[in-house]
Amino acid sequence: MIKPTCNLLYLFFLFPLLMLSQNRLRDHGVQIGVLQPGKFNAITDVPGVQVGHLTLIKDENIRTGVTSILPHSGNIFQEKVPAAIYVGNGFGKLTGYTQVKELGNLETPIILTNTLSVPTAANALIGYTLNQPENENVRSVNAMVGETNDGYLNDIRGRHVTEKDVLQAIENVTSGPVTEGNVGAGTGTICFGFKGGIGTSSRVLPKKSGGYTVGVLVQTNFGGVLQVAGVEVGKKLGHYSNSFKYSPDGSCMMAVLTDAPLDARNLERLAKRAMLGLSRTGGIASNGSGDYVIAVSTAEACRVPYQSDDPIQTHPTLRNGAMTPLFLATIEATEEAILNSLFAGETMIGRDGHKIEALPKEKVLEMLKEAGKID
Repeated sequence: MIKPTCNLLYLFFLFPLLMLSQNRLRDHGVQIGVLQPGKFNAITDVPGVQVGHLTLIKDENIRTGVTSILPHSGNIFQEKVPAAIYVGNGFGKLTGYTQVKELGNLETPIILTNTLSVPTAANALIGYTLNQPENENVRSVNAMVGETNDGYLNDIRGRHVTEKDVLQAIENVTSGPVTEGNVGAGTGTICFGFKGGIGTSSRVLPKKSGGYTVGVLVQTNFGGVLQVAGVEVGKKLGHYSNSFKYSPDGSCMMAVLTDAPLDARNLERLAKRAMLGLSRTGGIASNGSGDYVIAVSTAEACRVPYQSDDPIQTHPTLRNGAMTPLFLATIEATEEAILNSLFAGETMIGRDGHKIEALPKEKVLEMLKEAGKID
């Protein structure tokens, strides 16, 4: 009986510490923009959206993983969703881009992983789709897989991500809060020279603007001169000079999901605004950066059936004039998602003893106080 009692006491004293853990920007009183976030301030605030991670931290050199995003819980191939992709800078390996560009819809979950694991992830995603009920006669699958290069901290050449890992990330999906920082596809990533990772945020429009939700999830692995809520943090930290003290190259994968009824054309317009959110954090979309935005409408009325006897498609879609609030929501949620990835990131030692420090949050918060960004 002593051991269980000790465990209970440990949990009793640990619980308040867990509750006091502050890993997100808003935990410190910093509010980005003017729109309100959803319940979880996450991409999962969009109804039906689920996220799953598989994190690989093994031995001294493996620091990588997989993150999966499901736009709805049904058979996505049979109930495709409107989608668009915007390329901010194309130094990357986004599998499935051309078909989404051509047809304007998405037919698989979105998978994020490391650069050299894209083929493995695509193969797993194809198998996942073929094995779903109702897909017995399917002979073509457009797998959507994005990446960033985690090769500084991770033994990327070892290609340690397996198809089983990808399928496990899909199986791990949940709604509700999303784990951020050194998890899933963000396990070994670097952002502005600090430890980056997975970040997410959301915005809910006022009822007069439709009441729609926009959720963003990012995999941050890029550079520039960091700004937090408009404060030139990177400059004040001396984290740049006439030449960068770290490589500004890398990538940022951004997934923007919304329950607003949008067609592919307006989804591409929405996707472009995510790059504005990236720029507000100081990102510069450097020559060696793969900056991609995948935008998806989860509105049930907009889903595209794989097969239909009716040759005419009729879907509700917002007018161009109704897009502006969604643009603002995307910009704000992208900016905050990127900053959340930094606030949640923790110092990591990886391949060959390489070490990346976490963002010095206390220094950053002091700068924000001086600038009047924290009450």
